[in-house]
Amino acid sequence: MKIINLIRLAIKALQRNKLRALLTMLGIIIGVASVITMMSIGEGSKQSINASLSSMGSNMITIMPYSNEPGGARAMGSSLKTLTIKDVEAIKKGAPDIAQISPLASSSGQAINGASNWPTSIQGVSPEYLEIRKLSVKEGILFSEQDVKSSAKVCLLGKTVVDNLFPNGEDPLGKIIRFGKIPFQVIGILTPKGQSNFGQDQDDIIIAPYTTVQKRVLSSIYFGQIYASATKEDASDAAVDEVTSILRDTHRLRTTEENDFQVRTQAELMTMLNSTSSMMTALLTAVASISLVIGGIGIMNIMYVSVTERTREIGLRMSIGARGIDILLQFLIEAIMISITGGVIGVILGISAALIIPAMLNWPTVISESSIVISFLVCAVTGIFFGYYPAVKASGLDPIEALRYE
Repeated sequence: MKIINLIRLAIKALQRNKLRALLTMLGIIIGVASVITMMSIGEGSKQSINASLSSMGSNMITIMPYSNEPGGARAMGSSLKTLTIKDVEAIKKGAPDIAQISPLASSSGQAINGASNWPTSIQGVSPEYLEIRKLSVKEGILFSEQDVKSSAKVCLLGKTVVDNLFPNGEDPLGKIIRFGKIPFQVIGILTPKGQSNFGQDQDDIIIAPYTTVQKRVLSSIYFGQIYASATKEDASDAAVDEVTSILRDTHRLRTTEENDFQVRTQAELMTMLNSTSSMMTALLTAVASISLVIGGIGIMNIMYVSVTERTREIGLRMSIGARGIDILLQFLIEAIMISITGGVIGVILGISAALIIPAMLNWPTVISESSIVISFLVCAVTGIFFGYYPAVKASGLDPIEALRYE
């Protein structure tokens, strides 16, 4: 029998049980829509992270305290005390591939202006920090090297801090605010950057000279981090080697001792975050794919029911000359059509969801052609895999016994 005739028979059979066919497709529809949506969110997240990190400068280098305890426990973060101003000065003098460098001393606390207050963080840095992190001053001025040397109590405010400390819209420039008990004069307002890909408000910040934060706020000589930028992107690896060698020397580490610091480039950070994002996307996609398996089991179940219901029809067709292969193809085509139709609807719903999510939740999404192609292939394989055994059972029926079936 011609394939076109088998397709017509399959369509008529599905039209006789429209609701049952639709319910059978439901698992496939949900599975395909979920897979496309999850892959779109994962790809969007990956591209957004790369764009965000690139906007900070592809040649940025981050130096962090690091500890490898004798018991094997490793620690990293601002709570460790290994980085000082001596390290910064040594890198400035001895690393020709480092263009700019700034230490970072930070603390969380309450910012106060009259009756208004706001929980935020203050970052003590040098003027180069803004260039390294691609920040800019929208209004006012940036503090100078002389302000750093004199530990001047001046600061720059992010937009979120301004909105909360000056809710009536007054001009903050020249005003005195307090961070904890320490007064700071506002000399500049940072250009807004909005929310980061990790959900952090980048405008909820106060920036001041690092010497002021160290002496007045932290009472510490140590830095939580040091930021630097290589002279060019190609020089990042050479700059890392230079920084590592200099810090090992200033920290007086023996050749057998591990580093008590860690140096990372933007490229390494991108690779790490992309790896994490890809792993999460794969996990979410795997969970969403469970619906496809459930949908396939539903197809197999319905095809078994269909074979039982149409046993006399099968016997009649065989008695007038239909071959076993014709019966097998008829039921297999029905299973594939259910799967493919469900896949088409699922693709439409998945693309729609991927387009709606950015508007509703402000999550970045990127619809990839590969996710659509993979979904169609999976639908076809699902229809063949789960429809084959019931089709084989139908084609193997004895015509005489089938005609006698009640």
